[in-house]
Amino acid sequence: MSDRSDRPATELPRRLTAHVEAVRLDPGLYLVATPIGAARDITLRALDVLNSADMLAAEDTRVLRHLMDIHGIPLRGRRILSYHDHNGDRARPALLAALAEGGSVAYCSDAGTPLVADPGYRLALDAAEAGARVHALPGPSAALAALSVAGLPSDRFLFLGFPPPTATARQTWLRNWMAVDSTLILYESPRRVSRTLQDLAVLDGARTVVVARELTKKFEEIIRGTASDLAGDPRMEALKGEVVMVLDRPSPVEVDDDRLQQVLEGYMATMSVKDAAREAAKDLGLPKRDVYQRALALSGQ
Repeated sequence: MSDRSDRPATELPRRLTAHVEAVRLDPGLYLVATPIGAARDITLRALDVLNSADMLAAEDTRVLRHLMDIHGIPLRGRRILSYHDHNGDRARPALLAALAEGGSVAYCSDAGTPLVADPGYRLALDAAEAGARVHALPGPSAALAALSVAGLPSDRFLFLGFPPPTATARQTWLRNWMAVDSTLILYESPRRVSRTLQDLAVLDGARTVVVARELTKKFEEIIRGTASDLAGDPRMEALKGEVVMVLDRPSPVEVDDDRLQQVLEGYMATMSVKDAAREAAKDLGLPKRDVYQRALALSGQ
């Protein structure tokens, strides 16, 4: 046996890839995380499952077919079944039937981890209720990638999905979530990022916001600033690609007693003590329990 040092310096190490021959998978539904940008971010286990599954399903069959082509995964006569929000009720029976027969089914959304703001919830639920094993193949996730690069506290975070598209609904939605003591992660259309930042600036202009665009792709961009600063940033008007926004948790709020009493008395003139305390706590960003106790004292109860 020759020593490894005899290998020519120009010889490249053998590339790791999925097994050429398909290995029989255990029966069940496999939720396969796929790259959000860089194709090489896929895991070796994901390649093996895509190579071996009895049936393949995808949010967009063209996207999965392209990914398999990149990594040299053959179809071997298998077809890729389309499964998304608009055809789920029609497509699900075929997938459940394959599972009932002891088959293995691999499902991929367009990018990232299935079921995270992507289709698949009902498929996973129905498969589990039918007695099939549901397997998670962890991997890329735009939400977690954005949290990693944001530089904001990550010990407690909340993923919110997409804000409502209409102005009034979005403002109410943001107001409710921004009082939560967690780092917030949300997806947004690049066409609406500027408007969402303007709403954030009105609610809490000093809140730190990170706008992460095209994560892991060639034109990846991470923009940090306060909500007020970013709302006036001309770059926000011309964003393209996939966008994740990460919001810092709220700063401790200091409200003097006179201001709290003024707000409470205004609400208590037309509301019950409980309702007045709830609305005042929401307006001032204070703990409901503390505001309720102050409202009880004001009411003489």
